[in-house]
Amino acid sequence: MDYSKQGGQKPGRNEPRHSEHNAKGTDKNPYSKRETKAELLARMKKAAAAQKDG
Repeated sequence: MDYSKQGGQKPGRNEPRHSEHNAKGTDKNPYSKRETKAELLARMKKAAAAQKDG
């Protein structure tokens, strides 16, 4: 039996299954923008406070 004639086509090679929500070059993660340590800590504290409040 020739199994190569069954089933659907093979998926494309070397391409992602989906696009990432924080991919480089998007609004959330523009090129050549890097957070400072202070900005990162402020964002983490805000997220922890929001999670703590429920």
